[in-house]
Amino acid sequence: MPNLLTNETSLVEMAVAGSVTTPSVKAGQYIPWPDGRSTVLPGMFGVTYNVRCGDRAFGWAADHVEPGVSIDDEADGGRHYTLHYLTCIGNEAIVTSGMAEGARGVVIGEHARILVQFDDAAHRLIAPGDRIQILTHGRGFALPEFPAVEFKKMSPRLFHAMGVTAREGRLHVPVAMELPIRIMGSGAELNSEYVDQDLMSGDRALMADLGIDWMRLGDLIAIRHADHHFGRSYREGAVSIALCIHGDSIMTGHGPGILTLMTARDGGIDFSVEPTANIARHLGLGDPE
Repeated sequence: MPNLLTNETSLVEMAVAGSVTTPSVKAGQYIPWPDGRSTVLPGMFGVTYNVRCGDRAFGWAADHVEPGVSIDDEADGGRHYTLHYLTCIGNEAIVTSGMAEGARGVVIGEHARILVQFDDAAHRLIAPGDRIQILTHGRGFALPEFPAVEFKKMSPRLFHAMGVTAREGRLHVPVAMELPIRIMGSGAELNSEYVDQDLMSGDRALMADLGIDWMRLGDLIAIRHADHHFGRSYREGAVSIALCIHGDSIMTGHGPGILTLMTARDGGIDFSVEPTANIARHLGLGDPE
């Protein structure tokens, strides 16, 4: 089948940078379960050693756990947003300070921070405060033959690795699972170029019945009737393709987070469920668990 025509030769490559963050814990850091019990759990930011892209999204003793290394540039609001808006999934990252200087990794997600994965040897040497430079490439990505499909956070590297094809005038995307829009929760209010949306996982029996509790970090997922053009809203017939980027949460209205990659309103996207559709495999990071 002929390759899909892209505009990637017109995309600008630009360097942005951030620092490895430290975990964020507030005084009196109790996280409430839906039944009112509260607990203290690790979760967002910092360097996470034993949670990687391809690992399970459910079952960790953590809240919103982020795989790999979390980076940000908090010195100036403009630099923070530049890091978030220009970085795309699959972009190359380079450590520019500290004991792991020179190590190369790949962007695997965006939460409140940019998430980057390195090989195990480099990962063990990276420390909070180390600087990471990202070679951003992908903002403005488009398919001229499919103008109704909008792309978010999509690098050309990831797009070509996903196995997207054209069938009967629509893009066909392999995904690991489909999520029903009725379970999509916190993050609907955010624009779809910035941060993610959590699925609501508080009904554990429903998660098991739907097979969602098998979700892995890095899984590609599809949501019918989800329009992610300017936010994340219900629209009959729309389809959005997204990426699981952080782990489960015990908080009401929260759960594993999904990051928008593609969206179309009127039948521009179709998909099939293939359990191996995970970016750990697509980007050569290892086989998912």
